[in-house]
Amino acid sequence: MEDYLQLFVEETSWYNDIVLGSVLPEKWWVPLPHFFRGWLRNFIGGTSLYLLSGVLWCFYIYHLKRNVYVPKDAIPTRRAMLLQIGVAMKAMPWYSALPSISEYTIEHGWTKCFSRISDVGWVTYFFYLTVYLVFVEFGIYWMHRELHDIKPLYKYLHATHHIYNKQNTLSPFAGLAFHPLDGILQAVPHVLALFLVPTHFTTHIALLFIEGIWTANIHDCIHGKLWPVMGAGYHTIHHTTYRHNYGHYTIWMDWMFGTLRDPLDDEVKKI
Repeated sequence: MEDYLQLFVEETSWYNDIVLGSVLPEKWWVPLPHFFRGWLRNFIGGTSLYLLSGVLWCFYIYHLKRNVYVPKDAIPTRRAMLLQIGVAMKAMPWYSALPSISEYTIEHGWTKCFSRISDVGWVTYFFYLTVYLVFVEFGIYWMHRELHDIKPLYKYLHATHHIYNKQNTLSPFAGLAFHPLDGILQAVPHVLALFLVPTHFTTHIALLFIEGIWTANIHDCIHGKLWPVMGAGYHTIHHTTYRHNYGHYTIWMDWMFGTLRDPLDDEVKKI
């Protein structure tokens, strides 16, 4: 068992070598305990992914495709985007703790994680991945909904994110602009799933970081019209009505629990 757990430690150490070894002198990070190396790597990786994807996304939709996807009067101001970056960067050290904690629990054998897909086979891997994603979708839907329904949670946590409530105040940078505890609570289903569903370690880590790109996507106000994906068209409605489209990756949970509002229906009503 200890030999198998060492595979997880070796993998996270490899990630540390790639990220930290690329940007920092060894004397700055090698002496750190393994957990804090992981946190530092997650912080640098998360920050880089957030800023790089946000800058490229905004450059593409607001400049290269100006007036194609977003009307000129709906483009958020530079000041609004800088404020969103400021909120996200204050929370980033706390966000980085969640994957660090999940890695710690995995490396100590407390979860159902497995290291290699060959341990279970591809068919079983995709079955477990499906169960994992359904659990995460269900968990994030209800966590997000309760952050609205429980008034103190909304007032002291989630309201920080909902100051962006119009198309011209939303941008890809708003994707991680949360109160730190709010952002962590909405990502907790990813970690809880590890204790219930056998999960491939690398896939889990990748999905946590893909969250950064996904949240940028659903805040760009461009309706992708790809059923059943919870695209930005649906999520923009969430930011303007506060009572619909709590889902994360798909619209299924909103459809099941009666909170779905389709942007195409809204367009028909405006005609």
